[in-house]
Amino acid sequence: MSSKLPQRPDLDHLRRQAKSLLGALQTNDKDALATMRDHLPAAKGMTPSQIRKAGFRLADAQWAIARKTGFASWPQLARHVEQLRSLEGAWEFESLEVDGRPMAPAMLQGSRVLIDGDCFRSETPGAIYDGVFNIDVEATPQHIDIEFIAGPEAGNWNYGIFRLEGDQLHLCLNMSGKGRPKDFKTAPSSHCALEILRRASSARPQAVTGGGRDKPRKAAAPALADPAEFAYVESPTLTKLQGEWKAVKIVQSGQALPVAMCASGRRTTTRNELKVTVAGQLMLHALVRIDESTDPMRVDYCFINGPSKGTMQLGILQWVGEEICSCMSPPGSPRPTDFSCPPGSNHTLSQWRRAKE
Repeated sequence: MSSKLPQRPDLDHLRRQAKSLLGALQTNDKDALATMRDHLPAAKGMTPSQIRKAGFRLADAQWAIARKTGFASWPQLARHVEQLRSLEGAWEFESLEVDGRPMAPAMLQGSRVLIDGDCFRSETPGAIYDGVFNIDVEATPQHIDIEFIAGPEAGNWNYGIFRLEGDQLHLCLNMSGKGRPKDFKTAPSSHCALEILRRASSARPQAVTGGGRDKPRKAAAPALADPAEFAYVESPTLTKLQGEWKAVKIVQSGQALPVAMCASGRRTTTRNELKVTVAGQLMLHALVRIDESTDPMRVDYCFINGPSKGTMQLGILQWVGEEICSCMSPPGSPRPTDFSCPPGSNHTLSQWRRAKE
């Protein structure tokens, strides 16, 4: 459902708008007359004089306000605003399941979602996501459409369903931007995430703006990758990378993963097949291609599993003593030129040392 409401709608304010609209009709206000003519079915085709003499009531003005903001009726608008405001506050994760796999509790520590009006901020130890959302409370289950404005997912959309039960919020989202879940469950290769959140505070969170739109954002089309072009080619670097490595640091868009979570990071290479896990959960599964002729070395990933399957990620690679360090751009973005990872870059910087045999 598309609406034209202010960022943080308030029913009392909308009631005052309707009352002002009704009063303005009697002063022959052109804008008020046009609003009633264009948005109140009973006033359609009336002349300004007929509208003034029709004896419209406050309920009629409320109806016109509702239709002007994209709703079929005032009760529908009221339900939307009440539900929207009931979502405000700070929410912490009780559980998270992606593609049928529950995330380990350690991965959820320090993560929360802040909601103010139709703006949100999702804070995780590795990144911050800002955006806006819209809900349809008339659907069963209720719908939610999320647009990411800033952060690693900027330009992308998630379509989902939600259910609010007291201080517990259930969200099931299709992370691919295609389709909407029908039930509150996920399955392998569904590209869906099921979040169960617990309200930590009902207070209006501070500085939640939904992200800036100073520059038009358009999602870059991720580069497609052909696994056939990632055939294993033996090289000194790939040979040295074989086996299991443990994380020394993992930084995403300027934010380092907490020490405890980072310590659970593992990187395993078999020939040119790479798997990265954190807290036992698979985060990356790709084929690797390395160009050793450049300094730093250039590395390409061809994702063979997960939501990014079939796309390519570009990065750079270098040795730091006996440790390996990489800096990767998100799929669809240019290759990094150095190993910096400032906030807003959406780069992932990681460093690994070989696990003891």
